Amino acid sequence: MRRGLLLLTVITFVTWVGTRMTAVALPLVALEETGQAWTTGLVGGMAGLPLLTVGWWGKGLRDRLTGGRALAVVAGVNAAGLAIVPVASLVDQVGAVALCASGLVTGVAGALLGPAERSLVSDLADEHVARGGRTGPAKWLAWQDLAHRVSMIFAPPAGAWAVTMLGADALLWCETAVVALAAIVFLAVPTRGTTPHEGQGGAPGAATPGRPVSALAVLRSRPQIAAGVLMAGVGGVCWFGFSLGLAVLGVEHDLPGALIAAGMSGYGAASVAASLLLPVVIDRLPRMTAMLLSWVVLGAVFVALPLVAPSLTGVAAVAAVGGASMPWGIAALNALISEQTGGSERRAAFTAETVLHSGGISLGLLAGGALIGWAGSEAVLLTTGLLQIAAAIVGAGWAWKPVTSKASKRRDAVAAAHRIHLAADAACHGDPVDPGQARSRLRRW
Repeated sequence: MRRGLLLLTVITFVTWVGTRMTAVALPLVALEETGQAWTTGLVGGMAGLPLLTVGWWGKGLRDRLTGGRALAVVAGVNAAGLAIVPVASLVDQVGAVALCASGLVTGVAGALLGPAERSLVSDLADEHVARGGRTGPAKWLAWQDLAHRVSMIFAPPAGAWAVTMLGADALLWCETAVVALAAIVFLAVPTRGTTPHEGQGGAPGAATPGRPVSALAVLRSRPQIAAGVLMAGVGGVCWFGFSLGLAVLGVEHDLPGALIAAGMSGYGAASVAASLLLPVVIDRLPRMTAMLLSWVVLGAVFVALPLVAPSLTGVAAVAAVGGASMPWGIAALNALISEQTGGSERRAAFTAETVLHSGGISLGLLAGGALIGWAGSEAVLLTTGLLQIAAAIVGAGWAWKPVTSKASKRRDAVAAAHRIHLAADAACHGDPVDPGQARSRLRRW
């Protein structure tokens, strides 16, 4: 199991490096081939459509993505979608149709692949612990998040250098080859085993042979996860206040590009530094407290940014505080999902997190420009910051609301069955189970 977990972490790192490097090349190819600036955002825009609707069209598919072979197929589809633009460039046919087609195909693959990878990491880590391993799902998910974040430091400048030295088309081919190679590596990742979370009559909406699990039912029966997903969704929608708001604020202070560069640099460096620490302490991290403080701090950062502008040092320092806080909230939510769910419910919860957070970012960016033009960058930063703080307050009330329903009692029974399963499975393999590890993985806070 450990080998499969390491492979999944490496795949995350390599594919995100390729994605961030290609983000520099794709708009250049679109602009060069079409000569029209509006086409530069077509791929990203079309990729957001499958993400926002995956809860509808992907409900029956996500329960089949339970092992490396299934993920290899999805990664292969992703590679095919990425190849559309460079192939069209070879025959001088890059246009709106090719760009939209590439966006839709890669969007479908990405909407399925992200939640499926995190679910598989959690499942394999469960089995790893059951066989005597010391590293549970929360820590492996933290390592995976680090693999995703660390690329933001060097991949964009590396992409700019590669475009200069190799050309934009060559870089697109490189990413296609990297994702195709990842699809091959996925074949070496094992399929998860059946866990006692499945088939024991969980919360209402749980999966049955003829009916996929309902993400809404999972969130209703688990208020802490619902609160975390709510905060992540609001944070995603409000992200444009930082990315677009700082860019416009720089123009207003006659520093075009400077404020957003300082803010992104401070945010990115601090988030990577925090992610390096997370795997060490994640098992001792209070889940709800970490999520609440993370989003409150980020909201306060948004409010403070107009106060320190136009100082580049001040903007970088304040943004770094937000960057340092953010990984804790994401890691705590991932850990909470891995501890309170399993099987189909786990995949549904990770899908809900992806849709609301990443989909919220897309929606915010779509409407953000118009809002900033209407209200001004400072007002938008203030409003989006306060919204994130308000979401944390609402989430706290939701998460700590007493739950005495039959669903919660059934959930407690499933958790008890899971403890028995861990002990029995370890006994079969001759490995002792550390009760502290089992309690850590089943902890609700």
